[in-house]
Amino acid sequence: MALPYQEAPSTPLRPIGKTDRGLHISWAIVGLVVIIAMDDILRQVRGLSSLSLTPLMLILVLGLLCAVIYRLAFRKLDLGRESVTAAATVTAASSVSPFRSFALFFYASFVKPHTGDGHGHRQQDALESFYKSQASVYDATRARLLRGREDMLALAAAQVQHRTSLDGPGRDRVWVDIGGGTGYNIEAMSQFVSVPDFFSRVYLVDLSPSLCEVARQRFARLGWTNVTIVCQDARAFRLEDHEPAAASSDEKATTTAAAEPLYRSDSQPGPGGVHLVTLSYSLSMIPEFYSVVDSLSSLLAPTGILAVVDFYVQSIVDVAGRNYTGGVFNRHVNWLARVFWRAWFEVDRVGLEAGRRDYLEYRCGTILSMDERNYLLGGIPYYIWIGCQKELEPSSGPLASPSHEVIRRLDAAATESPYLSPVPEPGPSGVGAKAAAQPPIRSKAYESAIVNLSSRLPLPAYFYQNHHWRIHYEDQDPKHTRFHNEYIYAFTWEDVQADQRLLAIGPDDVVLAITSAGDNILAYALHHPKRIHAVDLNPAQNHLLELKVAAFTALASDEVWRLFGEGRHPAFRELLIARLSPHLSSRAFQYWIDHAAVFTRARGHGLHGTGGSRHAMRLARWLFRVAGLQPHVDRLCAATTLAEQRQIWHQRIRHVLLSRTLTRAVIATDRFLWKALGVPRAQRRMIEADFRARHAGSRPAPAPGQAIWEYLVDTLDPVVEQTLIGADNHFYLLCVQGRYTKRCHPAYLSADAHATLSRPEAFDGLRIHTDEICEVIRRIMPGTLTIAVVMDSMDWFEPDADGGPDDAARQVAALNHALTMGGRVLLRSAARTPWYTAVFARLGFVASRVSERRPGTCIDRWDPLPLYYFFWCSSLTSDRGPGFAPINQRQHHLPIMADDGGDEKSGGLGRRVGRAMALAGAAAATESDLPLVADNQRTPDLLEI
Repeated sequence: MALPYQEAPSTPLRPIGKTDRGLHISWAIVGLVVIIAMDDILRQVRGLSSLSLTPLMLILVLGLLCAVIYRLAFRKLDLGRESVTAAATVTAASSVSPFRSFALFFYASFVKPHTGDGHGHRQQDALESFYKSQASVYDATRARLLRGREDMLALAAAQVQHRTSLDGPGRDRVWVDIGGGTGYNIEAMSQFVSVPDFFSRVYLVDLSPSLCEVARQRFARLGWTNVTIVCQDARAFRLEDHEPAAASSDEKATTTAAAEPLYRSDSQPGPGGVHLVTLSYSLSMIPEFYSVVDSLSSLLAPTGILAVVDFYVQSIVDVAGRNYTGGVFNRHVNWLARVFWRAWFEVDRVGLEAGRRDYLEYRCGTILSMDERNYLLGGIPYYIWIGCQKELEPSSGPLASPSHEVIRRLDAAATESPYLSPVPEPGPSGVGAKAAAQPPIRSKAYESAIVNLSSRLPLPAYFYQNHHWRIHYEDQDPKHTRFHNEYIYAFTWEDVQADQRLLAIGPDDVVLAITSAGDNILAYALHHPKRIHAVDLNPAQNHLLELKVAAFTALASDEVWRLFGEGRHPAFRELLIARLSPHLSSRAFQYWIDHAAVFTRARGHGLHGTGGSRHAMRLARWLFRVAGLQPHVDRLCAATTLAEQRQIWHQRIRHVLLSRTLTRAVIATDRFLWKALGVPRAQRRMIEADFRARHAGSRPAPAPGQAIWEYLVDTLDPVVEQTLIGADNHFYLLCVQGRYTKRCHPAYLSADAHATLSRPEAFDGLRIHTDEICEVIRRIMPGTLTIAVVMDSMDWFEPDADGGPDDAARQVAALNHALTMGGRVLLRSAARTPWYTAVFARLGFVASRVSERRPGTCIDRWDPLPLYYFFWCSSLTSDRGPGFAPINQRQHHLPIMADDGGDEKSGGLGRRVGRAMALAGAAAATESDLPLVADNQRTPDLLEI
């Protein structure tokens, strides 16, 4: 059966070069004129006579130019990570010298005239005219020009291997390499998988007979019998024409011309679908690329992977409004580069217009994408794109599920809403029934997906990821771009052991916490809560958490230690591409491929020396070096007793690190507090207000910066006095040494923790939100959260600024809206009595200060902020307290409905609240002598928003 487009003119897969000798002569004349003109100018400037050695200079310049081009681009090298085995670069032309390889390429590309006009049946002749003379040296002369091929193959292999592990063994895998030429890509794939064993059949499709002949010789030499060379137009390729199962089936059954090709069956071997399709620098060389891309989407199996690497140029303006590209990190090409590279490649009929990649992204779903530059040859832009079928398929289970049902299921997981199946099913009455009866709460990802589906666009890349940890967000939103792709914290400063003592996280808990560097999220995951919602407005902080989660999912314990214990890994880029990429979202992958030097560079302290907080650690280390204190700091970290540690601190280090002059000049400045320590201006004012309250009426008046200096003294002195830094205080150890040790490190880096977090189901309940806390909470089903850990985020609200108190009240009301009866909120504050505690009390919470830092004492091993612990007490009445409408309802005066019920239910709620209050009292008695402060007599007010 013939496809409708088979009668179209043949499509080239390779550039055909110049079509007449005049163009070559023109380029040569232009080059000579430029050289002669430059020589003439030099002679005039230097005052030389007209009988200067012009011929010799011309020969030298031309020779130097050829040598530079040869040296940079076309000589045989050890290709490093972009090379395959020695056999892959030594083809049938291995006996050809490097000089002759370069000469053949230069002659075929810039000197030799070519026949054929690129139309009709003469297209293949034109390709042959261009490639026949250089086919034997093609691989040797493209090593430096066609960058990214090995990276594309590694990414594709990782995706196919991951999906194969989910599908199980015993399934045939088919790979089609469109425009495969000499077969270089297929042999290069052997770095990542065993091609003869992993793939049952491999098809190389190319229109050039000369290149196909080189490929036949290659695989005959390798002895790979599962590779079939197809010299054919890419648009005319049909899997049924070459699959054995299809041939036998056609002999037994009659078909009509209108019959559909069997491309969509992924459950059986044969022509049921292709598991991998690759295009390596061929899409840009196909004039009629629309029909080829259309055929690829029907060629793929439902779980198949499409991988492309190619040249491109594009402005950020073209893609700024698209949410399905998987991110636009480094995608923009400036105007001058766009004009130059398009003109340069059009000479060889290579199309760099943006429409090729745009149509590919429109017809398929994006899993991963990355944009790079080939700086060895002038910064040529190229991209690598990994995609799949546009229509979503179920991640598991025997039944297919339409896209909208998959979207609903993922949306329910992001909002803690019950997933309502298309077929109504009887369910329990009570709270669950009321929640189902309420208007549904939708995530932003759901809203974006609905817009895309109604416009026949692909879904956001989030929906095509292998893991749905990361919730979709708009990466070009100004509230995200203001962080300039930099995280502030490379490690979490809060002591999660103290959190666990207070919260007692268990398997029934649904936890919401600020991401920070993700260490706290991993520590909470060790206690197997039902769900963890990690929230951070800074995308880079969530990228860091994603990387840590992917590492536990894919890497062994020793590799995880090298990455996050030592903060370095020389092979990080290879790990990222070949092993971590299937477990990362596209935006996180783009970020870390661009920041791979964080782990690989030799200087600095690796991961732990990055982020905004690096400035504070660099200042401390600089002081140690300048003052000659580094040996004493090393002794401090190696101390085995508190007495030895105290002696070193007081005699050698304290007077330098806690210098009043240093504090006033550097540390107490607003810029340093924010950039290096993450302390906003509002939090600084709270510190200064407490300082003034403690020293009211003192004479003389405190000097500027005195409040910050005293705060530092009250923070650092107790830590050194009461904790052994080298043994049980990994926070300070990391700050002064830049790495953890096997003796002292966070709990999540232990071998036992790796055994727990590397289980397949370890992060099934994780959801990573890139948004404000209030926005996330407003999109969570009422009464589903049990714990909220908001760190010191409430300190960031300005009590005297316009809208500050209202913003704080909105966030507290949002917590009221999402927490279950007896739910707990844990926060830290720089103030002993934060102004917003009254807001919590007014909006239905019981506030209890469970720990307070006093001079000479520390409340945990690192965190300098007092802990405040809040319990929601509205459950003692029949009213849930103040609330507001879910954002989807677009109303402003709607109180959350009360949870009513019988005595049994009320008694259950009472027991839960009683347990919560008892836990608060025990925590207060353990951590401080302060009594439990409760204000449960206050009637909650309705909050207007």
